[in-house]
Amino acid sequence: MKLTTNWGELAALDEGTGAPVLLLHSLAQRGELWRPLIDRLAPRARVLAMDARGHGDSTWDGTPFSVPDLAEDAARLITELDAGPAAVAGMSMGGCVAIALAATHPELVRSLVLADTTACYGPDRRALWEQRAQVAVQKPRRQQTAFQLDRWFSPAFVNSEPAEVARVVEIFVDTDSRAHAQACRALGEFDGTALLASITCPTLVVVGEFDYATPPDMARTLADGIPDAELRVLAEARHFSLLEKPGAMDLAASHLLGEEA
Repeated sequence: MKLTTNWGELAALDEGTGAPVLLLHSLAQRGELWRPLIDRLAPRARVLAMDARGHGDSTWDGTPFSVPDLAEDAARLITELDAGPAAVAGMSMGGCVAIALAATHPELVRSLVLADTTACYGPDRRALWEQRAQVAVQKPRRQQTAFQLDRWFSPAFVNSEPAEVARVVEIFVDTDSRAHAQACRALGEFDGTALLASITCPTLVVVGEFDYATPPDMARTLADGIPDAELRVLAEARHFSLLEKPGAMDLAASHLLGEEA
């Protein structure tokens, strides 16, 4: 499905029936990244997997956007589809968006999963993310995949699950480089640390033990800052820990469905 906005068309997968769940993808990916979780949830929930501006099937007019802008897109999607309050899961960049959404629109979010993400990338974040933005537009996309793959998955997973790795890589390669770069700049500008205390919905924070993009210390900051949040560190996993660990995907599904883990 698509919604028309003043910057283009906002696209989202819309599958299943039942209580609504919104999934927010990572940088330079799309809603389809969540396919393993979508397939777990759709028999019992209505699953919306949003494509961020310029990602996937969402168009984009080139106007700069921020993480709060993406959160407003998510809020509009929930509102216009009468899908609130929704259980929300955000991975990496999507986690930043989920933090902003839950803090500014608490009436739209009934529970939260934050996977391999952070409220702030640190004091040097603007310069570091600007460097990555430049790489996104200057280097052919397939040549960028070695750097990304090393961050996303452990070597063991790359060797044992080549089809899943290839699926994620192809989504990355197909992502528009300009949108990728603007999303990098949005992450460099984002600091949601002050928002954490205002998030009151049940929250599960998940992180890979060897995630060096958003390390466990960043996850602990989230869990300490959000009242009553639960933290799970997944052994030996890297940045896409939910995809590496099927048991963690089941844990996330249980939390989003409001079941006992």
